[in-house]
Amino acid sequence: MIFLDLGLQPLANKYLNFNQIKKHETKFRLLLDFNVKTKIVSIKKTFSSKKMFNDTYPYRSSMSETMKDSFLKLSNKLKKKYKNKKILEIGCNDGAFLKNFDNNCSLGIEPCKNIANLARKKKINVISEYWNTKLSNKIKLKYGKFDIVYSANTITHIKNLDNVFSAIKNILETDGIIIMEDPSLLECIKKNTYDQFYNEHIYVFSLIALSKFLKKHKLRIFKVDKIKVHGGSNRYFICKDQSKIKIDKSVENLRREEMKFSLHKLKTYVNFAKRIKNSKIRLIKILKEIKKSGKKIIGYGATAKSVTILNYCKINSSIIDYFLDVTPEKINKYLPGVKIKIKKYNKNSLKDIHYVFLGAWNFKNEILKKEKKFIKNGTRFITHTPTPRIIR
Repeated sequence: MIFLDLGLQPLANKYLNFNQIKKHETKFRLLLDFNVKTKIVSIKKTFSSKKMFNDTYPYRSSMSETMKDSFLKLSNKLKKKYKNKKILEIGCNDGAFLKNFDNNCSLGIEPCKNIANLARKKKINVISEYWNTKLSNKIKLKYGKFDIVYSANTITHIKNLDNVFSAIKNILETDGIIIMEDPSLLECIKKNTYDQFYNEHIYVFSLIALSKFLKKHKLRIFKVDKIKVHGGSNRYFICKDQSKIKIDKSVENLRREEMKFSLHKLKTYVNFAKRIKNSKIRLIKILKEIKKSGKKIIGYGATAKSVTILNYCKINSSIIDYFLDVTPEKINKYLPGVKIKIKKYNKNSLKDIHYVFLGAWNFKNEILKKEKKFIKNGTRFITHTPTPRIIR
């Protein structure tokens, strides 16, 4: 059941160079769907992996101190609890997680060759192919089975979930565990973060929906950690049905919370859609009032998330002059759809800037701490979550 229409959207990570800004862009209608039977929330229109994840993919995990810190803390816990265990990471990106492990017992999967090469420079073993049962069989023949399969913000990018988990079970030891972390649907609903949805984020999971899906693959969630990354995520610990691992109370606690917020009911998503439409009106009003007063607005963090917001609200360079970013692959390019230029960030980028739209809102604390000197001198950040406002 479709509950929200986020309008025509470009491919969120397909940043444009100067020669492309006057050419035709691929756009699709971003419709959000709630399956009343499976309880899965997803986008309606999907694209092939090759269109989304290729040799020009721009996202790098290592560009965020928040992500690096999160990966380091988890890897230290795993090394302490599971000494000398074999670990496979699906979607290892530039190696921000696997760099913390001995490469003799770790392996990364990263289909984007430009990003995979960055991981290889860190001496990480990487296979640059798409995850599926064919690759799983190839890996099992060469490396055997693995004790831990880890994936952060990747599994929800793959349309065929049945194939994903069949492939994982194929190379997982009997008592092995799967650790999977992705944005929390509960936090998305609470914080009105509709920008968690774009072409790559095919699914945003609730525990209710994921548990139901895993059951048919004879897998179960035995623990859940709530983590702060990406605006609020769930880190699921999953094992095979026959495993002797006991189910932690965190699973039932989250289930109860999700049921309390009625994540299993359509009405929740209908109400969410109403709030998002009001959010759009309020954000546009705030930005236009600032522009009328003669003040300058720039953007901070040219993220895929911000592409959803800007295109849904039809915010272009007539409102936001330019965006700042640190990712080399984005510098001097333009945001898809709205064609706002991206400039290279430096420590004085906010000098004499009145207002800054927080595109990378999911790293708000890291950013506000970093820019406290300019905030003290009067620079103000604007956010759309949980409601559009100027942060004071």
